[in-house]
Amino acid sequence: MLARRSFLFLQGVCSPFFAKLADQLVADGHRVFKINFNAGDVAYWGFRRGWNYRGGLSGLRDFLDDKYHRYEITDQVLFGDRRPVHRPAVDRASALGIRTHVFEEGYLRPCWVTLERDGVNGHSLLPRDPDWFRSVGAKLRDYGNRELFKSPLVVRAAHDIAYHLAGSTNPILFPRYQRHAPLNAAVEYAGYAVRFSMLRFREPKDNALIDELASGGVPFYLLPLQLNSDAQIRDHCRFNDMNGVMESVMESFAMHAPNAARLVIKNHPLDAGLVNYRGVISDLERRFGLAGRIDYLESGDLAKLLRHAQGVVTVNSTVGIVSVGAGCPTVTLSDPIYNLPGLTFQGSVDDFWKHGIKPDTTLFRCFRKTLIHAVQVNGGFYCATGIRLAVANCRRFLEPERSPLDELL
Repeated sequence: MLARRSFLFLQGVCSPFFAKLADQLVADGHRVFKINFNAGDVAYWGFRRGWNYRGGLSGLRDFLDDKYHRYEITDQVLFGDRRPVHRPAVDRASALGIRTHVFEEGYLRPCWVTLERDGVNGHSLLPRDPDWFRSVGAKLRDYGNRELFKSPLVVRAAHDIAYHLAGSTNPILFPRYQRHAPLNAAVEYAGYAVRFSMLRFREPKDNALIDELASGGVPFYLLPLQLNSDAQIRDHCRFNDMNGVMESVMESFAMHAPNAARLVIKNHPLDAGLVNYRGVISDLERRFGLAGRIDYLESGDLAKLLRHAQGVVTVNSTVGIVSVGAGCPTVTLSDPIYNLPGLTFQGSVDDFWKHGIKPDTTLFRCFRKTLIHAVQVNGGFYCATGIRLAVANCRRFLEPERSPLDELL
């Protein structure tokens, strides 16, 4: 019989996921509370039990301490451990022995979400020892892809718009709330509208270029761009933005890559189009003498590119896991959870162009099985099917005293 626990929910994703999860935990016999930090939080939480925090960050710790002690909180649940409103909560809960459950987008895509205790990405508790993964993974079953589902982008966009429409009342209802995202939502929406309307003209050209790269016999390397606003870039690497990443990679490519090789730079599918990457690349081409050796893609089949690429250079994108799984030599510019000897190239980017090696397929199978068992939940945050699956499948992480990763360790 599982012990009755008291869960405190902080900020979640822009969807009904946290509310549905809370309902399930109550049905399982637990107590659930919520702190709302803005009007979007209130709208998606509805009339469930909770409090509205209208103070500044300086007063949040005292507010949390009051709730932790008065309601005997045993667990807190949040999305993204690096949000400003979550940092004091994570630190304080650790000192008090309160378990922190952190949700994040899946390390594996598209039908998985991440759920870890204490932190994710650079703060993950997963060991960085390939021998540990070999030993543990060999004993675990192969999870395959579990239950697949489609989560249309329009559903995610609708939830995001609803959340931010409610947020338009923040200046009145939550005047001290500070957004964790660096860009205003209206600016992002305008950028998406322009970029996505142009993609239909770009896609045929991008597809033709990918076909040429796949069949032309010219060696090429792939640099997938990430979102400047992503916590992976803001909090878990040495670069400020993708411009700095491209500058570093293109300089190395110019000096150390084989003369016949090309570098393919592919934009992130959810980029808002607010940075003129094509112009930035043109300037860097001239600066480093790379005319005719750089290709830029706004869209296209990533899997096809990976099948034919000589290698992938990434900061810490989940594309790196896909690349390693596809058997493509991969090097990272920071230290994501998959940056392990045997999976990624452990030397410098300068050496990678000529000496990159394929990942160990046996190690990757063990890594993937362990990752799924320990920190991945089959499900999603936005569509009804994904939410239903995630709510059902994450209970084995939230309710027992020891997490699946604790059991493996």
